[in-house]
Amino acid sequence: MRIVSLVPSLTELLCQLGLREQLVGRTGFCIHPRDALRDVPRVGGTKDVDIERVRALAPTHVVVNVDENEKPVVDRIAELGPEIVVTHPITVDDNLALIESFGERFDVHAVAQRIADRQREAVHRVGTRRFAPVDVLYLIWKDPWMSIGRETFIAHMLAAVGLRSVVTEAQPRYPQVDDPSIDARGACVVLLSSEPYRFLERHRLALQRASARSTPMFATIDGEMTSWYGTRAIDGLHYLLGYRDALDRALDACGAKLEEGG
Repeated sequence: MRIVSLVPSLTELLCQLGLREQLVGRTGFCIHPRDALRDVPRVGGTKDVDIERVRALAPTHVVVNVDENEKPVVDRIAELGPEIVVTHPITVDDNLALIESFGERFDVHAVAQRIADRQREAVHRVGTRRFAPVDVLYLIWKDPWMSIGRETFIAHMLAAVGLRSVVTEAQPRYPQVDDPSIDARGACVVLLSSEPYRFLERHRLALQRASARSTPMFATIDGEMTSWYGTRAIDGLHYLLGYRDALDRALDACGAKLEEGG
């Protein structure tokens, strides 16, 4: 079995499933686990795959994702003859099904079940909490500003801890939005993701200064923990629990300051 993965989070999952030796190719964005991937050949990016490099690696399986990879590129790879493993998780439960399906497809049932059990434990831990809904505008890009719809994996991860995307359009799933310092669609918090656009603290400060209103609050968030599938999503659920607690404290402090000012 020779696997090329064009999905960063699933490259990590393949390694966690014990399939590093079968992994013969990856994209330049497949960075975890760093040491294990050091000697795995790169085949370009998630959008600009080098077809000839893939051909030279003679894969039996190529792992792709509906959101991350371009269909024309995937179609060209399919013509080379490998089995195309198409993934498209939308919900947290979809991630569980994905893990178990990889266990079946790649004959690593036992380790896949152990990882699946970890997700069940994380979901149970999140489920024991009750969260008041907080409306958020989650930004993934700048120039143009872009956000996420509610039927995306990111939105479902956020919703697990009561963070509700204010973008309600069904299509496109990743719509353009107005400058959030001018119109945040009524969000209480604007979340600036670390990927695919690398929003930094300086971006947060600039937006907070540019906003003429006391709300929304602007905050950075780890995009890997909200958007990656596989084992990273399990870590993401634990991360989001802590993130929500910290966000609530920040919102409480902000509210107290407003009351003092009033």
